Amino acid sequence: MDKQQQIIEMFDKIAPTYDSANRILSLGIDVAWRKEACKKAFEFARCEGGAMILDVACGTGDMIIHWRKNATKFGKPIKKIIGIDPSEGMLEVAKKKLENYLCDQKSKNKEPNDGESPAQKSNDEKSCDKKVELYLGEAKNLHMIDSGSMDIISIAYGLRNVVDVSEALNEFGRVLKKDGILVVLEFTKKEKENFLDKITGIYTKKILPLIGGLVSRNYKAYRYLPDSIGGFLSARKLKEELNKVGIETRFIKSYSAGISTLLIGIKR
Repeated sequence: MDKQQQIIEMFDKIAPTYDSANRILSLGIDVAWRKEACKKAFEFARCEGGAMILDVACGTGDMIIHWRKNATKFGKPIKKIIGIDPSEGMLEVAKKKLENYLCDQKSKNKEPNDGESPAQKSNDEKSCDKKVELYLGEAKNLHMIDSGSMDIISIAYGLRNVVDVSEALNEFGRVLKKDGILVVLEFTKKEKENFLDKITGIYTKKILPLIGGLVSRNYKAYRYLPDSIGGFLSARKLKEELNKVGIETRFIKSYSAGISTLLIGIKR
């Protein structure tokens, strides 16, 4: 089994407990990071006629929900959101979570109708997710997406799990429209460590695997996280790689002593 398939199977195994572990390990602060990612993307994006958004490595659907919430908040209409992930387990969780969220939102916005028949109610429930589509697929092969069709692409904490990063970035460049926006949220590698980095390193290398292992009962999966950060690109190197595929970095911001990085790029 190749390395990429091993990573995919690992996520299949931890999918049922992934959201719970993530909220505990991040103390919920990743919600603010995702919110700012959406806000900055909408500031740069044109999205005339409604945005076409692709969320790569969508996992359990967190970023898709953030796109929906913030589009409404910032008055940006959405034409469609497509989520792609290579893990069937993660997509199963995403499907259920999105159905619950979207149908709940539709119910809140709908006028009461005591005369609604069971058949009408059933049809409404089926149409709750008409603006969201989920596909099984990898970042390096977005064959189901037409070239130059996306206004925004996001990948949140998934790029370091892609073995062939250069192939994935080429695909992002292919499917983005001219002036389209790429949003990357990721745990990037530090080029030089200071004292604070060493302190945060103790958390990611020692405490995080322990807590994640207890919640998921899969210590190996959460031991992988700090290893994947150490083997990933620095923010500077990622910026250089994006430039090679015609995506110019316009915004970079680090969070929590540089543990997480937000990068916004525009396709030239």
